Amino acid sequence: MDEVTEQAAIHQSPLIQLHHRLGAILVEQDGRLEPLSYGDIFGDVLAEYATVRDGGAGIFDLSSRGRIEVSGAEAVQFLNGLITNDVKTLGDNSWMPAAFPNVQGRLLASVRVIRRGDSFLFDTESATHAVVLKTLERFTLAGDFRVRDVTHETAHMSVQGKDAARIVGAVLGESAANIPHRGALVLSWHDTDVTVMRATHTAEDGFDVIIGASEAPKLWESLMAAGARPVGFGALEVLRVEAGVPRYGVDMNETNVVLEAALDEAVSYTKGCYIGQEIIARIHWRGHVAKRLTGLILDDNEATQVPRGSKIKTPEGKEIGRITSLTFSPRLKHEVALAYVKYDFLAPGTEVSIATEGGERASRVADVPMVRGSWLTESSGAEGETA
Repeated sequence: MDEVTEQAAIHQSPLIQLHHRLGAILVEQDGRLEPLSYGDIFGDVLAEYATVRDGGAGIFDLSSRGRIEVSGAEAVQFLNGLITNDVKTLGDNSWMPAAFPNVQGRLLASVRVIRRGDSFLFDTESATHAVVLKTLERFTLAGDFRVRDVTHETAHMSVQGKDAARIVGAVLGESAANIPHRGALVLSWHDTDVTVMRATHTAEDGFDVIIGASEAPKLWESLMAAGARPVGFGALEVLRVEAGVPRYGVDMNETNVVLEAALDEAVSYTKGCYIGQEIIARIHWRGHVAKRLTGLILDDNEATQVPRGSKIKTPEGKEIGRITSLTFSPRLKHEVALAYVKYDFLAPGTEVSIATEGGERASRVADVPMVRGSWLTESSGAEGETA
C-alpha cells in the first residue's frame, strides 16, 4: 500500500484540522489519527494530565468511538435480549452501562446506552464499533427495529476535570451543567442538536458531548474559550489507568467473562433472559469469578520495565495473574497497573510481585479507582483521597 492510499485508509476526526492548528502530535490508533498531545503550544503529557487532575478541565476528542442509533417499537424487546443491563428501566434523559456477551458469557463489547426519547444511542469504543454494529444489524429484519450508524456524521468530545461543570454551563447553559450523574440531555446550540451526558473517563467530573460533524470545531473552540484545555490520549491513558477504566483489546477481550472485567454495574440480575445470561448469572450467584480486573501499585521506582502480560506471583512464587496496562502515576508517584488477579488475592494491600526479565518488582493490590477524583467525591460526599 503506497503512502497516499495508506493515509486515505486512516479515518480522520471531524476535528482533525483544528488539531493541526493547535499543534497536536498526531499518531494512528485503532485506525484513526488521534492527538497524542498538543506539543509546545499547550505543554506536554504531564501538563495536560495536571489540567484534569489539579482543578481545571481538559477537553478530549473521542470521535474515534462508535455511535449507533437504535429505534423502533420493538427496540426495547430486542435490546434486552442482546445486552446485560435492563433497557426497560432506562428513563428518558439518562444512560446506563451495558455489555454485549456471547453465548458463553464472554465479552464482545462494553457500551453506554443513552435514551433520547423514543430512540437509543449506543456509545462504544472504536475497537468494538464493528462488532456492535454487526450484532445490532442482524435483527433489523426481525421486526420494528431500526439501526443507523451515525459515527461518521457526528463528533464526540469530552470535558473532564473539577472545572468541567462551569465550562459546560458557560457554553451550553445551566441545564447542561446541572445534568445529574448518569444523566443525559438533548439541547439546541446554534440551531444544532447536541447530546450531553454526564460521564467520566478519568474519575473526575465530566461531560460527553455529541454534535454534528460540521459544527464540532465551533463547539470545541467555544469550550476552549470558556477555559477547557486540549488534552491528548497520552494523558488520557494515564488518567484512565489511575481511574481503573479498562480498554477493550488491552484490558479485556472476548476471552473474558463479563464479570471478570469488573463491569458489575453493567449487569442486571432481574430482567430475565439474554444471550449468555445463564453463565453470567451462575457465576454471580456462586459468589465470585475466578479472577478479576483490579489495580496494582508498584512499591519501588526501579527502571526495570514491566511489559503487558507480565506474570504476577505471590511471595511464595505461585502465579496468580497478569498485567494488562501499566503507567506512571504523577499523583501517586509510583507506577500503577491494571491486572487480572485470582480471587483469593484481591484484598487491597495484598503483597505480590511482578516477574520481569530484570527481576521481581514488589507490588501491592489496590482497589480501583487508584486515584479518587471529583466524580467520586462529589457523588458520594467522601473526602478526596488517593489509594
